[in-house]
Amino acid sequence: MIKPITTEKAVKLIETENTLIFEVDRRKNKNEIKKEIENMFNIKIDSVNTMIKKNKKIAYVKLNKVNAAIDLATKLGMI
Repeated sequence: MIKPITTEKAVKLIETENTLIFEVDRRKNKNEIKKEIENMFNIKIDSVNTMIKKNKKIAYVKLNKVNAAIDLATKLGMI
């Protein structure tokens, strides 16, 4: 389960740092999250940072410079 998060902070990160935020399954590790998102959207990812917040796992996914986060966010209906 990968669910995009759309908050003001998420939109700011998309525009300034080429980063998307997703809610992911708590059992998945960073490598599994990276592979799943790369395969799902056919993009390259530089890094994945995760945190647990209110019993949910949040993944900050920084995209490679080749892929614009704003394009993917628009495709997903986040913006």
